[in-house]
This record gives sequence, C-alpha cells and structure tokens, in this order.
Amino acid sequence: MKRMKLATIFAAAAAAIAVAAPAQADDYDAPFNAQLHTYGIYGPQDFNAWLGKISCERVQRGVDGDAHKSATFIQRNLPMGTSQGQALQFLGAAINHYCPDQVGFLQRAGT
Repeated sequence: MKRMKLATIFAAAAAAIAVAAPAQADDYDAPFNAQLHTYGIYGPQDFNAWLGKISCERVQRGVDGDAHKSATFIQRNLPMGTSQGQALQFLGAAINHYCPDQVGFLQRAGT
C-alpha cells in the first residue's frame, strides 16, 4: 500500500515537472530565437535552442578547434541555404546566450 502511494506521489511530481519545464524553456529560449530571426535564421524554437546548447557544449569540450569549425557544424544542422556568415552569427548568439564564459573562443577567431 505504501509503495503504491509513493509511486503515485512520484508520478505526480514527475508530471508536474514535465509540464513546468517546457514553459520555462520557452521563456528562456525565446530571446535567443528572436535574435536568430534578425539574422534570417528561422526554425523551431526548441530545435534552435538545442543546437545552440549543443554548440556551446562542443566549444566547452574542445570538440571544435575554432569558431569556423563550430560554424560548419551549425551550418550542417540548419536548413539548406544557411550561409557560413549566418552560422557564425548563430554561434555568436549561442555563446552570448548559453555560454558567455566562452566569448574568448569567438574573439580568437578574429586573430
């Protein structure tokens, strides 16, 4: 009986978290997506946010050696016709929004 009550409580808590998480993510990711629109980059907000976060993780782990390699990864994951310049803008916006401590990664690209 106690196990059943605990299972019910955990299920309710998980459902509450699942319902609350997307709303918080939308509020946090919307400005990033809006900035992308100014660069002519469109797409589903959750996909763009995912790609921005993954790009930051790749930068932080050293997967991409420089900003141009990161931009190539981004460009390959955005819709056909996205320019290298737009991919660099996407990377800049992602770093600014999701991992501002990595701004030096972009600054090194200019040298």
